[in-house]
Amino acid sequence: MSFTVSHQLLDDSGEPRLGRVGVIDTPHGPIQTPAFIPVGTQATVKAVLPEAVKALGAQAVLANAYHLYLRPGPDLVDDAGGLGKFMNWSGPTFTDSGGFQVLSLGAGFKKVLSMDSHLLNADEVIAPGKERLALVDDDGVTFKSHLDGSSHRFTPEVSMQVQHQIGADIIFAFDECTTLLNTRSYQEASLDRTYTWALRCIAEHKRLTEERAYKPYQQLFGVIQGAQYEDLRRKAARDLGALDFDGYGIGGALEKDQLGTIVRWVNEELPDDKPRHLLGISEPEDLFVAIEAGADTFDCVAPSRVARNAAIYSQTGRYNLGAKYRRDFTALDEGCDCYTCQNYTKAYVHHLFRAKEMLASTLATIHNERFIVRLVDQIRDSIVTGTFDEFRDEFLGKYQS
Repeated sequence: MSFTVSHQLLDDSGEPRLGRVGVIDTPHGPIQTPAFIPVGTQATVKAVLPEAVKALGAQAVLANAYHLYLRPGPDLVDDAGGLGKFMNWSGPTFTDSGGFQVLSLGAGFKKVLSMDSHLLNADEVIAPGKERLALVDDDGVTFKSHLDGSSHRFTPEVSMQVQHQIGADIIFAFDECTTLLNTRSYQEASLDRTYTWALRCIAEHKRLTEERAYKPYQQLFGVIQGAQYEDLRRKAARDLGALDFDGYGIGGALEKDQLGTIVRWVNEELPDDKPRHLLGISEPEDLFVAIEAGADTFDCVAPSRVARNAAIYSQTGRYNLGAKYRRDFTALDEGCDCYTCQNYTKAYVHHLFRAKEMLASTLATIHNERFIVRLVDQIRDSIVTGTFDEFRDEFLGKYQS
C-alpha cells in the first residue's frame, strides 16, 4: 500500500505550502486526495443506496466500528466477506476505532465529552436524564451499550480485532477522545495513554495481519490528540509520527476558529510521505482551511444529517427548505449536476418533507453529499492548476453571501 504526492500547494514566491494532491492506493482502488469520505455509520449512508453514493462521485465510505460491533456484530460482517461485500460497495472503505462513540454514546454526554468528571460539576457534563455509562482506565474503556444497556469493554486489542473482522481498507488506532472541558493535566495523561494504546494497536494489528494473511492488507492510521495545546499536539504528532503507522488521523477537541492552526501544527510534524485524515469535518469553510493546512481526507455525518432535516447546501450558502419554497420550481441549487437537481424541484422536495415521505431524505442527501464531494474535487483541481487561492476566494465570497 502506498501514498504518492503529485502536486504541492505553492505560495506567491513558489515555495511549497502544506496543502497537496496525492493518491492513496488501497486493495479496492485508489483514492485521489484531497477527498471527502461520506459516512455510512452502520454500513449505509442513511437513506441512500450505495449505487447512488458511487454515482454522486464518492471514492470511499467510512463506517463505525462501535455501531457494527454492537449490531450486527463484526463476526457476521467478516462471514459476509467484509464491509464492502456486506454493503455492496466495491470501492475503498474506512472504519474509525469506536473510541469516540464509546465515550460519547456510551456515556450519554452532551455535545462536549469528558472523562474527567471528578474535576467538574456532573450537571455540566452529563446530558439531562442520563448517567455515566463509560469509564476509562489505562487498559481500555468499559461501557454500556446505548441500545440495551449491556456491558462491554474495548481495549486497543479488541478495537483491532473488531476492525479486522469488519475488514475496511483503512482503520484507526484506538485512542481516548478528550474535550475542551478536560484539564491540562488530564490532557497530558490522556496523551500518554493514547500513545501506549497506539503501541498496543500496532502490535495487535501486525499479529492479526499475519494470522489473516489471506485477507487484503488493512492500513492502520494513528490518531493525533492534544486538544488546543500547541506543545501537546506537536508532541503527539512527533511521537506517533515515529511509529509504524500507514497514515494519521487528526481528531479531538478544538474550536472551529483554531482548526487551521491546529491542523498546521500537526502536519508540520507528521511525515510528508503518509496520508492525513481529518476526522469529523465537512463545512465548506473548514474544508478550504484544512486542505490548505495539509489535510488529505475528511469524513463527517453533517451532509446527510442536515439533509434529513431539510437543510440544503447551495452555491450561495446553506438554507432550510421551508414554506417560502412551496411554489419554487427551480432546482435545489442552480447549476448543480447531482441527480436530484437534474430531475426534481424545491417545490417537490419541500412537499415530500411536509408529507413526511422518506424520499425527501433520499433526494436531499444525494444533493448534499454531491455538493461536498464535488467541492473537494474542485479544490483538488485548483491545487493542480495553481488557482487554489482564487477559487477559494471566489467560492467563499459567493457561499458566505
